[in-house]
Amino acid sequence: MAVKILFVLGFVLCASGLVSPAVALALGLIFGLGLTHPWQAESRTATKYLLQASVVGLGFGMNLHEVLRAGRSGFVYTAVSIGFALTAGLLAGRILGVNKTASILITVGTAICGGSAIAAVAPIIHADQEETAVSLGTVFILNAIALLIFPPLGWLLHLSQQQFGLWAALAIHDTSSVVGATARYGAVALVVGTTVKLTRALWIVPVSVGAAVLKRSDSRIQWPWFIALFCLAAVANTYLPGLSREWHALSVMGKLGLTATLYLIGTGISRATVRQVGVRPMLQGVILWILVGVTSLWLIHAGWISL
Repeated sequence: MAVKILFVLGFVLCASGLVSPAVALALGLIFGLGLTHPWQAESRTATKYLLQASVVGLGFGMNLHEVLRAGRSGFVYTAVSIGFALTAGLLAGRILGVNKTASILITVGTAICGGSAIAAVAPIIHADQEETAVSLGTVFILNAIALLIFPPLGWLLHLSQQQFGLWAALAIHDTSSVVGATARYGAVALVVGTTVKLTRALWIVPVSVGAAVLKRSDSRIQWPWFIALFCLAAVANTYLPGLSREWHALSVMGKLGLTATLYLIGTGISRATVRQVGVRPMLQGVILWILVGVTSLWLIHAGWISL
C-alpha cells in the first residue's frame, strides 16, 4: 500500500507543475529502480495516451505558420537521418550479433520515434514479448539519459534555440524526451523540436508498411492520428485569437501532462529492465545513438543543416 501511495504522490507532484521535466524523470527513475511498480502494465498504457494528449495540448500554444515552416524544412533532414539510422543500426546489430528481431526494433526505435515506433512495428515482424521488452528497455534508458544531458551540452556548445531544437528532434528517440529537453532549452527550441519530431514520427506509417510487405504480414498498421490533432490545435490557436485564453490553458495542460508522462516513463525503468536488456542490445543502441547524435550535431554546427 505504501508503494502505491508513493507512486500516486509522485505522479500528482509531477502533474502539478511544481517540478521540471528533468526532475520528474529523475523522480520516476528513483521510484522505478528502488521500488516494485504496482501498476506496470496500466502505467505503460497510460503513458502512451497521456503523451499523445499532451502533444495535442502543446499544439494550442503554437503558431501554424511556424509549425509548417519547421515541418517543411525538417522533412528532408528527417528522411535522410532515418535512412542513415536504419542502415547503420542494422549493420551494427549484425556485427554485434544481436538477435535479428530485437536489432530491427532497436534500429526502428532510434531512427523514428522510440517506443511508439517499436510498438507499431513489433506485431508486424512477429516480435515476442522478450524481444519487445529488450528493445523498449534500451530506448527508454537512452531517452532518460538524453533528457538529462542534451540541454547542458547545447548550452556548452552555444547552440541557438533553433539549432538545439533541430538537433534534439534528430537525435533523441521519443517525442516525450524531445519535448522535455527542448522545453527546458527555450520556447523557440520547443516549437522546432516538437514539429520536426512529429514530422519524423509520420515515418512510422511507410516503415510499418515496408515491414509488413517484407514479412508478408497482415497486421494492422497503427496510424499516428494525434499528429493531425496537433496540427488542428495549431490551426485553432492561429486563426481563432478570440479564444486565446482557452488555448493557453490547454497548452499549459499539455506541458503539465508531458511532465507527468516523463515521471511514468521513469517509473517503468526497473533494475530488472536494465538486466534484461543485456550488453549487446544496449551496446547497439548506444553506438547508433552516438553515431546519429554526433553526425547530426556536426552537420548542424557546420551549417549543413538549418531551418
